[in-house]
Amino acid sequence: MKIHYLLIVLLFLFLVPVPGNGWIINTMRRYYCKIRNGRCAFLGCLAKEEQIGRCSLKGRKCCRKKN
Repeated sequence: MKIHYLLIVLLFLFLVPVPGNGWIINTMRRYYCKIRNGRCAFLGCLAKEEQIGRCSLKGRKCCRKKN
């Protein structure tokens, strides 16, 4: 039974995001952007697109076509 507690603690430590490295948050933001029919742009949205969010902590934008 003690092994189960150790495994849970190790799993928790691997899932806690490291300061400055938000790969879990970035992954969730990219997934949310795709759900909203958007795409992640490196520099900015195109002329016929609107920004609907962000894809990463560093500034990638989530863009989708204007209606």
